[in-house]
Amino acid sequence: MRAFFVQTVMARLPHLVMARLVRATCRRTFLDQVARSSRAMTGVVGYALAFGMLIIPLTSSAFAQAPGGPPAVGVVKVDQATITETSEFVGRVQAMQRVALTARVTAFLDERLFVEGAEVHAGDVLYRLERPPFEADVANKEAAVADASARLANATIQLDRAQKLLNTPAGQRSNVDDAIAAQRSQAAQLSGSQAALRQSRINLDYTEIRAPIDGQISRTSITPGNVVSPSTGPLAMIVSQDPMYVTFPVSVRLLTDLRTRYEGRGGLNAVQVKVKLPDGTPYDQVGKIDYIDPSVSPGTDTILVRAVIANPVVGTAQPGRRIERKLIDGAFVTVSVEGIEPVTALAVPRAAVMSDQSGNYVFVVGADNKVERRPVQLGQSTPALAIIAGGLKQGETVILEGLQRARPGIQVNPGPAGPKPG
Repeated sequence: MRAFFVQTVMARLPHLVMARLVRATCRRTFLDQVARSSRAMTGVVGYALAFGMLIIPLTSSAFAQAPGGPPAVGVVKVDQATITETSEFVGRVQAMQRVALTARVTAFLDERLFVEGAEVHAGDVLYRLERPPFEADVANKEAAVADASARLANATIQLDRAQKLLNTPAGQRSNVDDAIAAQRSQAAQLSGSQAALRQSRINLDYTEIRAPIDGQISRTSITPGNVVSPSTGPLAMIVSQDPMYVTFPVSVRLLTDLRTRYEGRGGLNAVQVKVKLPDGTPYDQVGKIDYIDPSVSPGTDTILVRAVIANPVVGTAQPGRRIERKLIDGAFVTVSVEGIEPVTALAVPRAAVMSDQSGNYVFVVGADNKVERRPVQLGQSTPALAIIAGGLKQGETVILEGLQRARPGIQVNPGPAGPKPG
């Protein structure tokens, strides 16, 4: 056994020696490569440091030799501009009329005679309830009226006979009095029968539910075959479509400002209302303010203002199809209150006006090209123009470009501001 082990070890010994020699050789090769890479990197760093030391003095000397002088700025003149005064609010479209259709008698619903979502006209029959029970009731009440009429006629004859006999020995005053009472009683019964007949005819008419207004009708909530009654609730809803109301809250302060602004030009009759649809598209109809709430909302300190605006049909209306209109009851819209007549006022580009905690201001360039900070009061402005209500005079120069280089008291090099790109 020992001889076999020794023989096996001696046979594998050359392979073990060769593997150890190969690993030693690989380790020496890897160390040589690392050493060569280190020497190469040392040379690159050295060249970089030397190049940097050469560039730094050149750059520093170049900046040191940059010429000085007042900073250049672009300026514009304060001048008159024609604008349309506009105030924007968030509003809601509201139908002028809204009617809930309800049954006024108890009966089975026989027919629905409208297309859900279509527009209907006043007087159109929308639902029909079962009529035979009500027709039979009308016939019964007509018979009662005929009977009461006959009894009244007989009572009238009896009264005439008693009055003729009163002047004869056979006549008695008590007979006349009884005949008068009987005739009046029959007349009252006839009136009651006639009233009952009118009520039965009204109930018969109620079996046809008609549209009380023009407008778009909703889907039906009750289908034919069900029993309906006044307690059933609305069968459908009709919403008027043209014209529409647009309501929007206005702060008390802004409403006072609007009234003051247009006081000499006809008040709020001198403004027009324009609308932007929920997707931002301008609406092509113009409205007028027709109502202002008499009280202020205590929670928001606003007053509700209402305008009337047309809502015509889009395209051509086709029978049996839903009519499209742009204004939808309940939709949110952007409301613009604009003056009908444009106004002329001092203005500067909106970009020239800055603001901080103290208010709005501009940088004015004086005759000696020195910068002056000037507080200004703004009027009704637009995104492009700032209307100057106070603080500037026509012809003064304000800085529009290079505002970051301007400081109060420094001298600048003004030049005409360039046109806006695009």
